This record gives sequence, structure tokens and C-alpha cells, in this order.
Amino acid sequence: MHNGSFNNCNLPPWVIASHHFNENPQPLEIQGVKSGNRFLFQRLAGLASQEERAVVFNDYMSVKFQLHHWQEQTDTARKSIKNSYLRFLRGWMMDSNSVEGAVLKRWVESRIGIMPSFHKARISGLHSQAYFDYAVDVMKGSARTNAIQSQLDILYQYCQFELSEKFPDKKSIHLYRGTYDASEHDLVESIGKREQIVRLNNLVSFTSDEVRAWEFGSTVWRVQVPLCKIFFYNDLLPGSILKGEGEYLVIGGDYRVRSVMCTV
Repeated sequence: MHNGSFNNCNLPPWVIASHHFNENPQPLEIQGVKSGNRFLFQRLAGLASQEERAVVFNDYMSVKFQLHHWQEQTDTARKSIKNSYLRFLRGWMMDSNSVEGAVLKRWVESRIGIMPSFHKARISGLHSQAYFDYAVDVMKGSARTNAIQSQLDILYQYCQFELSEKFPDKKSIHLYRGTYDASEHDLVESIGKREQIVRLNNLVSFTSDEVRAWEFGSTVWRVQVPLCKIFFYNDLLPGSILKGEGEYLVIGGDYRVRSVMCTV
């Protein structure tokens, strides 16, 4: 995985991508997002109910990006406005190698500075054919909606706000990831028989349910994930019809993973 020299975050890419960061996490903030949307976060801080906060967030996004005006536009503009951040999250959950998945990976690349290592094929570098194909998907997806990267900026910071409410005394949580071919991940270091440091794609899916993780592979890893590297989780927006069964979208990099023994 190649990390960029620049990002739009308060810490450099090589720090965020390291396993040392995961073990000693620090808050991440996309520059200008909280200050540029301070009225939203002030309003959220005054609400005790997650459901109320979700309604306020969705209404704010709808007004800010004119998502509620899509029916009034011409055909091209109508499609662009209608395809909001929810469309891209649904697309990821259907297929992380979709056009929508490419746009989400691009958000991580541009904001956090971590390049994808896989999109339909392994990406060996900036000048590879696989990276070119990924960039084409990014352009196709970005043309489908209104300021999608800015929408994702606010979504991430909202996710961080809600995680601080959900886990007020924690900096990280344990999540699970199933894989059918553990060898497809780059091995950084072998620590023991069941513990390794592996390099994950710049955006990956985890689940909070160990049993469900076995549905996605013959190897299941238990991983300590910093809250600040969680981009989205399926309970973030109640009533949004995003059914991920405990799914978490996590910013990648080098992670210490421990293989879980199957007890079934």
C-alpha cells in the first residue's frame, strides 16, 4: 500500500496507516469540516436522542446539498442530486468493487492519504493499469451526484460524533473480519501462530458479530479498531434502510490481527 505525501487531515498518512497508531489512537479530523458546519454539530450536541440527531443530520444534508430539490431539475441534474451519500453506502454494501465503492475509496485516499491496494484487481502503484481502471470508476461515480466528497466529509465527522456518544470511555473496539483467502493480504509481520500484522485495503468492511464473520470466509480475524478509523456503521442512521448486519466501514492500513478459532 502506497501512502500519499499529502492529505486533508490533522495527522500524516504514514502515521494513520501504521499499526502503532491503531494501538495508540489519536482523534482524526478532516480539516475545515467541523468549523464549516459548526451549527450542525452545535445542534447535535443539544439533542439526547440518536433518532433525533439522525433526523437533524439527514435534514441538514438535504438542505445543504439540495438533495430535496432533485425532482425540480432537468434529467441530468436530477440524477446527480438524487444520488446522495446513501446511494454510495448502499452500493458499497452490495459490492465494494463497484463504482460507488471506488468513490468511497477515493475519499479515503484524498482525505486520509492512504491509497487503495485493491479495486477489482490488486493495485501495485499509481502508474498501474489497475489504478487507472479504479480512477475511471471514481470519475464515473463522482459524476453521478452533487459534491459527493464533501458529503462524505460531513458523514465521517457525524459518525465520529455519534461514536463518542456510543462509546464515551473507549478509544477502540474489537471487530471481526472474515476472509476466504488470508494470503491475499500483504503480510507485514508474523508475531505468532495466530497473530500477524497485515496490510488491509484503504477501506474495508468489518462486523461486530463474530458468528456473522464466518459467513464471509474460512478465516476470521479479531481486530482492535480505533474509533477514529471508523468511517460508517450500519446503526448510524436509524431508518435509512441500510441493513449491514453489524457492518462497520473501517479506514485501512496495517492492523494487528488474531485468528479466531471456529467453535461451531
